[in-house]
Amino acid sequence: MDLLRKIGVPVAAILIFLGFWEFLVWVNGWPNYVMASPSDLPDAYIRFWNLFLTGSWQTLWRTVAGLGIAVVAGTLVGMVMGFSRIARDGLYPLLVGFNAVPKATLVPVLALLFIGQHNFNTVLMAFLISFFPIAVSVGIGLSTLEPEYRDILRSLGASRFTIFRKIALPKTLPEFFGALKVSVTLAFIGTNLVEIISPHGKGLGALFLSGQTNSNYPLMFAVLIALAVLGILLYYAVVALERIFAGWAERPQG
Repeated sequence: MDLLRKIGVPVAAILIFLGFWEFLVWVNGWPNYVMASPSDLPDAYIRFWNLFLTGSWQTLWRTVAGLGIAVVAGTLVGMVMGFSRIARDGLYPLLVGFNAVPKATLVPVLALLFIGQHNFNTVLMAFLISFFPIAVSVGIGLSTLEPEYRDILRSLGASRFTIFRKIALPKTLPEFFGALKVSVTLAFIGTNLVEIISPHGKGLGALFLSGQTNSNYPLMFAVLIALAVLGILLYYAVVALERIFAGWAERPQG
C-alpha cells in the first residue's frame, strides 16, 4: 500500500498537471506556435526519436560527470571549511561571490579559454553550478558538530579519522544529500546553458535551439519535458542513495 502511494501520488500529480496544461491551451484557443499542448508532443517525439535518444544521452552523461566532480570537490572543500575556522572564514566569501556571478556570463569565457572543447566546457559548467550547495552543506554540517561528542571520543583515545567516521560523517550525510538533491537540478541548468549558448552545442539544449530556430514549438516543449523527465530520474536516483546511506535520518510520518 505504501509503495502504491509513493508511485500513484506522483503519477496522479503529473497527469493532473498535463490535463490542466491541455485545458489551458484549449480554453484560450492558442495555436501550437504560441503554446504547444501535451497532445502536440507525441508527434515531435515520433519524428525526432533518434535525436531525442542521442541528445538525452549526451546531456545526461555530461550532467552526471559534472555532478560527480562537484560531489568529490565539494566534499573535500566542505571538509576543509568544516574542520578549519581559518579556511572557513577565507573560503566562504570567495564561494559566495563566485556563486553570485550569473553562470550564463561564464559560457563565452569558457568557450574562449577552451576553444572546441565542448564536452569539457559542458561538464565544467555543470560542475561549477552544482559545486556550491555541496561544499556549503558539508562545511556547515561539520562545523556544527557537537564538541562534547568529539571530546568524549578523544578522551577514549579515538583518532581524528575515527571521530570523523563515527560522528562527523553520519551527522553530515542528511545535509549532504539535501544539497545533492538541489545540485542535481542545478547541474542540468549548467549543462543546458552551454548546449544552448555554445555555437557548437550538442544534446537536448542544442535540439531545443534547433526547434526555436525553425519555429517548431512542439519540438521545443517536447525537449523541455524530456529535460524534466531526466531531472526527475536523476533526482530519484539520489533519493535511492539517500535511503541506502542515510535512511536512518528519515522520520516516520503519521
